[in-house]
Amino acid sequence: MKSISRRFNQTGFTLVALLVIVAVIAILAAMLLPALSNAKTKATRINCVNNLKQCGLAYRIWEGDNNDKYPMDTPVAKGGTQEFGASGADTFRHFLVMSNELSTPKILVCPSDTRLAAATFGQLQNKNLSYFVGLDARDDFPQRFLDGDRNIIGAAEAGDFPPPDGILKLVPGGPAGWTSAIHNNSGNLGLADGSVQQFTSDGLQKALANSGDPTNTWRISLPE
Repeated sequence: MKSISRRFNQTGFTLVALLVIVAVIAILAAMLLPALSNAKTKATRINCVNNLKQCGLAYRIWEGDNNDKYPMDTPVAKGGTQEFGASGADTFRHFLVMSNELSTPKILVCPSDTRLAAATFGQLQNKNLSYFVGLDARDDFPQRFLDGDRNIIGAAEAGDFPPPDGILKLVPGGPAGWTSAIHNNSGNLGLADGSVQQFTSDGLQKALANSGDPTNTWRISLPE
């Protein structure tokens, strides 16, 4: 009888201990999951920044070989894409002419985007791009937008996105923001000076205000 009681007590203690262990594991998991999620989000944004830095370097190398002008400011007859600035449908062409400088089309897709990278530059289309092209970016205007996440908009309302021709027109000091499509209402922006910065919608508006004369309009070619 005493043996049976002792086994019962030992079994009961084991069950309690097991429940305590399970409870501790559950608490630790609840504490760690948000941290892991934040770490993953941060990592993908860093990868996106690195992609845009490589793109910015490619622009500068191409520019150095082509009379100090970006592809968007160079006629097609001279190897550029100037004539393709009328429609966002041709956004991919601005990256395509820099295929030698970019080395791989994989860097044209943000890890946070649902889009897939092209296997080769010969297959590159807008659907393989996460980044816009600043058609009016020039090396002598360092704060102009060179490229950045495609979820940029000209106003806070998502209803203004995308424009019919795929060319978003931004005015320094005017409205600008991000949709939630890629980085949860924020985004990464490459400037003509070669830097890449992360902005919320408020930060994007400030960057736009500092980009030039408010009487000008900057054209953004969207890969939509």
